[in-house]
Amino acid sequence: MQNTSKVLMIRPLHFVYNAQTAVNNRFQVKGDQKNLTEKAVKEFDHFVSALRQKGIEVNTVEDSADPHTPDAIFPNNWISFHESGVYCLYPMFAPNRRQERKPEVLELIKQKFHYHHLIDFTHYESQHLFLEGTGSMVLDREKRYAYACLSPRTDLRVLEDFCKKLNYQPVVFHATDKSGQDIYHTNVMMCVADRFVVICLDSIADQTEKKQVTETILSSGKELIPISLTQMNQFAGNMLQLENDRKEKILVMSTAAWTCLDLDQQEKLAKYNQILHSSLQHIETNGGGSARCMIAELHT
Repeated sequence: MQNTSKVLMIRPLHFVYNAQTAVNNRFQVKGDQKNLTEKAVKEFDHFVSALRQKGIEVNTVEDSADPHTPDAIFPNNWISFHESGVYCLYPMFAPNRRQERKPEVLELIKQKFHYHHLIDFTHYESQHLFLEGTGSMVLDREKRYAYACLSPRTDLRVLEDFCKKLNYQPVVFHATDKSGQDIYHTNVMMCVADRFVVICLDSIADQTEKKQVTETILSSGKELIPISLTQMNQFAGNMLQLENDRKEKILVMSTAAWTCLDLDQQEKLAKYNQILHSSLQHIETNGGGSARCMIAELHT
């Protein structure tokens, strides 16, 4: 199944700008740090409440003080969950993000949802090779495609290992922003849903790669909904389709992402799902990630 109604989210304790990730995350801008954690927690709690009101089962875990993990709010980079009790741990670029793999979080999830088969890719960290979960990869779980733009955080060798072990076909390309810098995570430039794909094709400079990605999307039977580089910078690619307890499709994003779309794009998306957007201004600015990055789907 492409969608799930159950998700994991980590409530932040000390959310601050992370200098270790800023070296290759161009979406990250250091804003006013005064009362930043308080502002981030307020945005987080409002987002969780909105998800629950739509019928999404949100399993929240409080971050712990030790070790200090400023990006704990983005769990989808270090863990992913799959059918038949499978869960994966991933090699992370920033040393302080590796500490997010906290035993208490893993134990809670394993006990509640009976995940028992671990596929561990973290050994690649010793080789300085990285794959940051469903940030680095955007998965078409039904068609078994793993879309990935290569970057310092997304290594081809690790991606191919993931695809071999979980039976996915890699769809690999390069994507850059307006200044020609690598886009750090695939999930900021594209979203795969059950019947459509939102993607910033303008970020793929190589025409052969662009053609391959386009043909793969269209051959999978999904409508291609393009967004611009400017819209991508407002996190319009950082969406996630969920399914609520009434089997209704919910497309989740930030308010910044929704409001930057034009009317035609909004109408196309609303045709396929209900829309849920929430203000994540302080999290987006200082963390360089948005709504999709905050959610780890629980596929059981």
